[in-house]
Amino acid sequence: MGTPKDKVKLNVGGKMFETTATTLAGAGRNSFFGAMFDENWNLHSDGEITEHFIDRNPEHFGVLLDLLRTGELDIPPKIDKKLLYREAKYYGILDHVRSAKWGPFDGNRARLAQSITGWSASDREVAQTIRASPSGWCCVTQGSVVRVYDWMLEEHPIIHIEHNKVNDVGWVDSESIVVSSDEKLASGGMGLFNASTGELRYKFQVTDKLRTLAPLVTASTLGFGSDNKLFSSCENADGYPGIGIWDLVTGKLIDFRSLARHHSLRKATRLQWLPDYNCLMALYLYPKVDIALFEFQQNAMCQLLAEDQNKHSSTIRDATVIGESSSICVLGLNECLGFLDFRRTDTSVNWRYKKDSSSGLCFPKLAFHRGELFSSLNDSISVYCGSDWLPTSQLRKSPGGLLCDFSIGGDRLFALHKDENVVDVWETPRPPVI
Repeated sequence: MGTPKDKVKLNVGGKMFETTATTLAGAGRNSFFGAMFDENWNLHSDGEITEHFIDRNPEHFGVLLDLLRTGELDIPPKIDKKLLYREAKYYGILDHVRSAKWGPFDGNRARLAQSITGWSASDREVAQTIRASPSGWCCVTQGSVVRVYDWMLEEHPIIHIEHNKVNDVGWVDSESIVVSSDEKLASGGMGLFNASTGELRYKFQVTDKLRTLAPLVTASTLGFGSDNKLFSSCENADGYPGIGIWDLVTGKLIDFRSLARHHSLRKATRLQWLPDYNCLMALYLYPKVDIALFEFQQNAMCQLLAEDQNKHSSTIRDATVIGESSSICVLGLNECLGFLDFRRTDTSVNWRYKKDSSSGLCFPKLAFHRGELFSSLNDSISVYCGSDWLPTSQLRKSPGGLLCDFSIGGDRLFALHKDENVVDVWETPRPPVI
């Protein structure tokens, strides 16, 4: 591909700008400026300096043009940031703005960037869960509704689930959300929604076309696998618990793995797909603690950890897979982490106590992201790194209430405060361009 140096004149809202094709080419082929060039990034012109008219705000354009020139985003105080971001979306360079504002998320360098507040005083329901999207959006469950916030943290139309409590929610991609609720599946208890508009795209099928599977009744915890598969902890019409599997493209039920022989395994607290092993990890906390692996090619289930077989397993409050080390990290009481290797038959937990304390954790949650472990401990989130998983930093708002959930996605960490209806947004500042 050539490297054009042709000058370009842009008349933006009556104000003239001069730049080069090379600068505009940095916006990318799919940007607004891509249409000005041919497949070799040469201007559509006869060799003369061509003037292009763009009917947009010139002040915002000047800031974005400097971003394309330097890679740095310098927003003057008089410029409304949200209006600038909308202009960036129009020109197709919102990704450039995001990458200029922050870099890959690093818990040891994260800073509290802003908070989502201002929910209506009539909202009596307490927010329960939060999920981050791959593009830096987030959604929050609150009673029978799901609140959706875009990258600019502006709220989109609320997703209403007809007065039924939302059980779980998850992002399929940057534009689609799956919601499960207390409503029976036959009445639409699980559906796929447009994140921007709140529109229901389709309800998930509750039985297969040939009716070889018993109809499913309820759905709760969600998990997402390879090849557009959706998993949910369900019960069938006979009252047996199990894992339902759907095709996310069509919404059709593919399979249901019954747990009728394992009555202790009821509603899963967490479902997490292991792509390198083609299996699903399921964490059960009630009525007792169990961790199981479902292997779908061999139609098998391996019970890795059972409360009545392992010391201290009853203290487990959450678990997450660390695929690169073939292990599962568990979070227990007294601020301790434990690890088990799911490749071994000996599945005892290697507990690593960090603190001798008799106080339990409030709403404990675990997450693994880019070589770092995160655990919510009451009003803060601790970060663990290294081969020994030592605590290296702590994310805590001052003052801050108890955290009930957090989620990492789109190079952001969203922390949801209990009883306050406040979401804190943590980001990693981008190093200055030298």
